[in-house]
Amino acid sequence: MAINIPTPNGQITLSNEVIATVVGAAVTDNYGVVGMVSKSFFRDNIIEILRRENFAKGVVLSQNGNKVAVDVYILVSYGTKISVICQNIQETVKYNVERLLGFTLDFVNVHVQGVKVD
Repeated sequence: MAINIPTPNGQITLSNEVIATVVGAAVTDNYGVVGMVSKSFFRDNIIEILRRENFAKGVVLSQNGNKVAVDVYILVSYGTKISVICQNIQETVKYNVERLLGFTLDFVNVHVQGVKVD
């Protein structure tokens, strides 16, 4: 699925990989986030921290009419307050997508897949 943005001069199409890279960079810059993980963690039962080129595996985009939602799957550090981390991720992702890509997100759902103990 790609996001289409109409402009006076034509139409802009953003692919999932572009959006996933912006979202993934916004997520991993937050304090307490160890990294992004695959959305199929429970099926595979393997935690693999995703690198920048694989952020699309940990980001799911869904569009229903004019509403766009993003689901992110993360691994957090032990000893941090998970609710505060998730709230910061939601705010950061919405801000970065609006500022860098030019469209608004209606929902940012954060799924914590695990806690890493150092």
